[in-house]
Amino acid sequence: MDRTVWGYCRVSSVDQNLDRQKAAMLAEGIDEKHILCDKASGKDFERRTWNLLVGTDTSAPLLRKGDLLVVLSLDRLGRNYTEIRKQWAYITTEIGADIKVLDMPLLDTSTATENLDKRFIADLVLQILSYTAEKERTNIRKRQAQGIEVARAHGVKMGRPTKDYPENWQTVYIKWKQNQILAVDAMRELNLTKPTFYRLVKRYEGKD
Repeated sequence: MDRTVWGYCRVSSVDQNLDRQKAAMLAEGIDEKHILCDKASGKDFERRTWNLLVGTDTSAPLLRKGDLLVVLSLDRLGRNYTEIRKQWAYITTEIGADIKVLDMPLLDTSTATENLDKRFIADLVLQILSYTAEKERTNIRKRQAQGIEVARAHGVKMGRPTKDYPENWQTVYIKWKQNQILAVDAMRELNLTKPTFYRLVKRYEGKD
């Protein structure tokens, strides 16, 4: 049976650009018709295109046994590592497809069909990342609380980001306001253009 290679790209909002991820998929030799994209939050896997790939209770998955799913980075799958591990196990075990994360070569099961050691390493790395991510989420919540107090002390009006904002907006915004990163770094982390970044800043601070 021929193997199909699928590319999956995701950004969190309609303001964000998928071009960099698509370019990476094309550079891997993936047929453009097999590059599927979502513009949806990474907090869970309730996404239209993702559900086409892995299937639902009422639909069969596009991914078949022996296929390969390629993503640029693990966070393009999602931000919730507990859910990522569940999806990873479902794809590799139940569907029988492989996963390749381009910016983390250890997370590649595509050459591990007959190499249990390499598959074990990929699973172990994923578990370590899950643990690290959970610890980082705890630390982020603490830093956010501290950052919000600092921002308020400097007269910044803190608003609740709407669905138009990237999911990691508040974390990056606080780091930028505290001079921990430059504006250009914040734009890169949020995957936003300069005009969009400053427009969202203005709206977030209640100045528009």
